[in-house]
Amino acid sequence: MPKIRVVVVDDSALVRSMLTEIINRQPDMECIGAAADPFVAREMIRNLNPDVITLDVEMPRMDGLDFLSKLMRLRPMPVVMVSTLTERGAEVTLKALELGAVDFVSKPKIGVVDGLRQLSDDITDKIRVASKARIHRLATSAAPATSSTGGVPTSAARATPGASPAAPKPLNTGSYSLGRLSTEKLIFIGASTGGTEATKEVLLSLPADAPGVVITQHMPPGFTRNYAARLDGLCKIRVKEASDGERILPGHAYIAPGGLHLSVERSGANYIARVQDGDPVNRHKPSVEVLFKSAARVAGPNAIGIMLTGMGADGAKAMREMRDAGAYCVAQDEASCVVFGMPREAIAAGAVQEVLPLNKIAQHVLDHLRATVGQALSRV
Repeated sequence: MPKIRVVVVDDSALVRSMLTEIINRQPDMECIGAAADPFVAREMIRNLNPDVITLDVEMPRMDGLDFLSKLMRLRPMPVVMVSTLTERGAEVTLKALELGAVDFVSKPKIGVVDGLRQLSDDITDKIRVASKARIHRLATSAAPATSSTGGVPTSAARATPGASPAAPKPLNTGSYSLGRLSTEKLIFIGASTGGTEATKEVLLSLPADAPGVVITQHMPPGFTRNYAARLDGLCKIRVKEASDGERILPGHAYIAPGGLHLSVERSGANYIARVQDGDPVNRHKPSVEVLFKSAARVAGPNAIGIMLTGMGADGAKAMREMRDAGAYCVAQDEASCVVFGMPREAIAAGAVQEVLPLNKIAQHVLDHLRATVGQALSRV
């Protein structure tokens, strides 16, 4: 079987050396080039035609985001970002995912050698996933604005909470409120690779009176707060990182904090978020399995499950439990997924009633909710 051919792009000679060593230790991949800046990388990509590149965010001569946006417009290919875990690093990484990067690795600020060695399995796993990802050409309008001096993104274009390119036209959310149904129903979303943008597309199309939304997206600590803040500035519903014990309200979305499991409990007539530490489930923390199991146990027929793009099978068995408990479950289709792993496994488990393109999921869920409203009214 051909090896996965990787080009490493990083201004640090130490990081280039470490990543090259980590990659070349794998029997199924090889580092075919290492570049100190995007200009050198551009020629390597042109001449060597790699399967995947790893890309640093902050580099001399050209910002990593600017290079990524040019790459995804002119020569789309799988990219794994390597970013330092800082406040700005988290914001820029989220922008990179918006521009089309498949995934990211958090580079340690200190102890780089030991830190990268400890992350070697994570790095190589993400390269493998990226090599199989479905990559789409970036539209010109999605590229970050650049300054007139050197092609580096201007401060206004950098990823900050609430900043974003123009949102897509909202879906027709109907001429009446979902009303009391919003307090009874809950929407559960599970996602992994490619899921930050997929989840954003679903949330952007939900009306302000949508049922409460509870989300597990595979992300490490330090990124989910920024991610929630970005979505909160874009969506009609409020979006926040979940806190343990808080009531889940209509018109709000709650994202599992990186490194912690999120589930739901019932307290009288209310749903409560439960955020807890614990062992990884299906190698993940947070885990979709944990969230969806609680949905089956606590919400039953009042739950709507949505399985979005991601590698692996996390949440598939629990989504089947949701369906068996009376929940309505949908999955993203293969053509619109970055990685069709988690949806495929949920479908194979018999957990899914509908398989839909990403841009149809929110409208379909709203139509299902309105049908539920109509059935309830017919019984009055």
